[in-house]
Amino acid sequence: MWAATLSPVTRTEATAVPYTLDDKLVIAVSSTALFDFSEADQVFQEHNEEAYMAYQRRHVDVPARPGVAFKLVEKLLRLNSPEHSPVEVILVSRNDPFSGLRVFRSSNECDLAITRGVFTGGANPFPYVRPVRPVLYLSTDEGAVREALAEGIPAARVGLQAPEVVDKYPDELRLAFDGDGVLFDDSSERIYQRFGIQTFHDHESSKAKVPLNPGPLKPFVDALKQVQAATGLRNRLALITARNAPSHERALRTLDAWGIQVHEAMFLGGLEKAPFIQAFAPDIFFDDQRTHIEPAAGIAAVAHVPFGVSNEGRAGR
Repeated sequence: MWAATLSPVTRTEATAVPYTLDDKLVIAVSSTALFDFSEADQVFQEHNEEAYMAYQRRHVDVPARPGVAFKLVEKLLRLNSPEHSPVEVILVSRNDPFSGLRVFRSSNECDLAITRGVFTGGANPFPYVRPVRPVLYLSTDEGAVREALAEGIPAARVGLQAPEVVDKYPDELRLAFDGDGVLFDDSSERIYQRFGIQTFHDHESSKAKVPLNPGPLKPFVDALKQVQAATGLRNRLALITARNAPSHERALRTLDAWGIQVHEAMFLGGLEKAPFIQAFAPDIFFDDQRTHIEPAAGIAAVAHVPFGVSNEGRAGR
């Protein structure tokens, strides 16, 4: 019988401890957020899924261009070494498994040490985001991003094509965030939208010493803070917000109460954010409002956080 020929399983093999992500800063990213597959997507839009898969097969050995999330991922992965690897990047993609070969080959060509991935062949990818509980999930799929935010997972949607910008600070991680609806919750934004600017300023002034509630991306910033303490990560954080005096004080006091240091703060009071984003040159900028994201999409990597009152009833592509 077959059973008689099998070697006995040792206790060590039977109780081997599985790999764990408990001590990692985990980033989940879709293929189309990490790499620019806009040409392949055009094939899909103009033809069908079979044509898309055929295109990816023909180009499996052609490295893809960097996508919107590339610089962020690249700089975080540089923190890893053979002795200590605090960052784990996991691909979670709607691509079919064979198209995943091109993703891994592109990663290898760019020296991105990414070894884990899930490819769903068109099925909803979010169920596979849930088990890894990332501190940040970046995807071009707004539906999956909204599912993640609904479960308390920091997430943002990025575009299919990254702008071609020169990295002015290759040795420094530079991140920029909006305040309300991103680092903070949307409770103050709700007051503004319902009652207007004067009531908003009066409310924020009266609550200046009362910290705002955390927003969807606060856990990501907290995780960065822990990694910085452990690795000496060089980073620079900016707050780029439509708030202005006197509502600025509550924002700054909130961040101080959380122990989060922002190196630059821009209180723009309705000025267009795009020129300031361009001047700061972030590796990625997060905002909850498309009206701020869209003008900056051609000059910087930007990510939309579809959270809160500004995004209710606006589920999009």
